[in-house]
Amino acid sequence: MNGRYYSLNEYLKNQFGEKVYKLALDIGCTCPNRDGTLDTRGCIFCHNGSSHFAENGENIETQIENAKSRVKNKTKSNKFIAYFQSFTNTYGDINKLENVFTKAIMRDDIVALSIGTRPDCLSPGILDMLEKLNKIKPVWVELGLQTANPKTVEYIRRCYPNQVYENGVKELKKRGITVITHIIIGLPDESEKDILNTVDFAVKCGTYGVKLQLLHILKDTDLYEDYKKGIVKPLTIEKYMEILFACIERIPQNIVIHRITGDAPKKYLVEPLWSADKKNVLNTINREMKNKNIIQGKCFL
Repeated sequence: MNGRYYSLNEYLKNQFGEKVYKLALDIGCTCPNRDGTLDTRGCIFCHNGSSHFAENGENIETQIENAKSRVKNKTKSNKFIAYFQSFTNTYGDINKLENVFTKAIMRDDIVALSIGTRPDCLSPGILDMLEKLNKIKPVWVELGLQTANPKTVEYIRRCYPNQVYENGVKELKKRGITVITHIIIGLPDESEKDILNTVDFAVKCGTYGVKLQLLHILKDTDLYEDYKKGIVKPLTIEKYMEILFACIERIPQNIVIHRITGDAPKKYLVEPLWSADKKNVLNTINREMKNKNIIQGKCFL
């Protein structure tokens, strides 16, 4: 191991002077992979209910206050990131999107926006809007790459080729917008080499941050149907950590690692069941990191 990685906590302290907490918000968007534009089924692992973690985005001020109330026992911070997470948050009426994003970013307690979307939903108008917001406060755009393996891309029904991701990163970076890339560990038939190739591809394209996510098998998804057929095999925590540490070693030390695992709503989770105990998972990963002398922090080179 290289012995060090740039964690999100360290990055936030460097940028904002203290720990900053994310507030999960819902702007009310759908997805072209669900509304019939590309498909109606969504990605193979996507569960309709599990993608909405907040209220629908009619009143963003109320959502923010409610979200702050939910986390008040977890943090003493007075600085927050407005995190638009559910589905595709640049897919909709641009005037409505800009209105909601602007209301959020203009608040004194919001220090940045983090917007989850697809790279095929970055029209010139959307890009210009994001660039304008980024001049007020930092805007992060989170892109769901998941994999760069063309066979897996087709299997999971991502419905856009790798070139679209590459172009999306290029256009966002041209406007000074921070790009964060989601990568899933444990997709069917993917080897460790496949996952590392995805990491390499995201780095080569110029991502500034990476989210490493364990594949969750959720009820009422097409992935669950393949799991019942024996097509999908959940990872053990040992195998997950093995691949995770290989990814960390691969990621340059100036790239922020925003996530090293993830959790899913327990009422939908089928496998891996070990992932339901997030505290134990993080403790296990941190203990193994300590054994391997992996330090969370920025390596100044």
